[in-house]
Amino acid sequence: MKSRNPVWTSRWHGTTFRVRYQETDQMGVVYHANYLSWFESGRTEMFRELGFAYRSLENMGVLLPVTTADLQFKSPARYDDLVAVYARLTTFGALRVVYEYEIRRLAGTDTGEPEATVLAELSAPADLGQLPGELLVTGSTSHVWLNTDWKPVRLDRVLPELFLAMTMALREEGGAV
Repeated sequence: MKSRNPVWTSRWHGTTFRVRYQETDQMGVVYHANYLSWFESGRTEMFRELGFAYRSLENMGVLLPVTTADLQFKSPARYDDLVAVYARLTTFGALRVVYEYEIRRLAGTDTGEPEATVLAELSAPADLGQLPGELLVTGSTSHVWLNTDWKPVRLDRVLPELFLAMTMALREEGGAV
C-alpha cells in the first residue's frame, strides 16, 4: 500500500542563539524540556525561511499542533553556549508533517556573535556534509493539520492555494514533494 504522505528530506534550516541562564537547571545544564521549545523555534524559523508564517496559518483557520515528540540527548548545553537549532521536513502531506532536528553547540565570540566561519556554514546548504558544531540533541516531531475546532483537515482541500505554494517552495529548495 502506497503512503499518501511523501517521505523525503528537505534541506536543513538553522537558527542560532545563546543559552539563557533561566534555561538551565540546578545541575548547570539546560533543562530537558527546553529543547522542545528550541525545536519549535527551529521549525518556526524554517517555515518563515520558506516564505510562510504560523500566525498566517492560524489566521486562515488552520492549526498544526505537535502529536508526537522524540528526543535523544547526546551532550548537555550550558549557560551562554552558542547553539544552533537545525530543522528540516522529512514528511510533508495534506494530512500531516514530520520535522527532524539537530541542536549543536557552535564556536562563538565573547560578544555573542557566531564566528564568521560558522555564519558561512549556516548559510550554505548543509545537506552536502555534516552540520557545523558539536551534536547535543537529535529529535523529531509529528504534526497534523487541524481546523480551529481541532478537527483533522486535508490542507489540499481547505486551503489548496497554500498547499500548492508550500509544495512549490519545498520543490524549489530541492525536496521531492
